[in-house]
Amino acid sequence: MNIKANVVGWEDICAATDIVRGTGAAARVSGMQVAVFHTDDGFFALGNYDPFSDANVLARGIVGDIGGKLVVASPVYKQHFCLHTGICLEDMSVSVPVWPVTVRDGRILIAAQPAAA
Repeated sequence: MNIKANVVGWEDICAATDIVRGTGAAARVSGMQVAVFHTDDGFFALGNYDPFSDANVLARGIVGDIGGKLVVASPVYKQHFCLHTGICLEDMSVSVPVWPVTVRDGRILIAAQPAAA
């Protein structure tokens, strides 16, 4: 689970059982597209926008592990983004925003704003 302390507001996204483990789903949080992933380590949320393909596709990427880092591979050009930091492993000058996530009473909640970089 990816939780930050000073979060102002949370948005209820869906039931935790709605996202199959090992997959992602797209959601809208405060008008922004967010990719929500269910992993063995809990739930994570990144910006859905892939800066390499200029498309909102990260929720459809493949979740995996590279060198001990939990990542999602973009379904377009296959760049890997760390689920903890949003940083691209192939080009560390590129990143996507990361949203704090928590689960309460079986519901996935995502912070209204991404975490500060």
